[in-house]
Amino acid sequence: MTQTVILGARETVVRDAVADGDRLWVPLDDLPAAIGYEAKPQGLCQGDLCVPIPAGRRASWLDEGGRRLDVAAFAAHLGHTLARDAAHGVWSFGPAVSRNAWAGSGPVEAPDVTLPDMDGRLQSLSEQRGKKVLLYCWASW
Repeated sequence: MTQTVILGARETVVRDAVADGDRLWVPLDDLPAAIGYEAKPQGLCQGDLCVPIPAGRRASWLDEGGRRLDVAAFAAHLGHTLARDAAHGVWSFGPAVSRNAWAGSGPVEAPDVTLPDMDGRLQSLSEQRGKKVLLYCWASW
């Protein structure tokens, strides 16, 4: 089944990827498009930056023929969390952020956005400064 991989702003449909439980096997040739890394002798690389495959994990990261990488294992090694929709073949990876990371940092200002309200009138977040605002976000996927 075709799998969709989302990593940051990159969204790629990988036709030859194979989902196996919590493992996502992506052919090494598809890695640059799927996750922005290329398989090289020194590890998985983005330009000159390389992440070596840990010696003790080589067998669990690469399939028996060494032609596919378990992207979920690699992403977990980088500290990314996984959100997955198995029914639709969608895998989303992103850096984990602890709620405690924001503690003590003071208020965080949201970027200004302008969106239509329930009546279709445009409302800017900056116009609501000083008021309590609830932003409700929803996605069908």
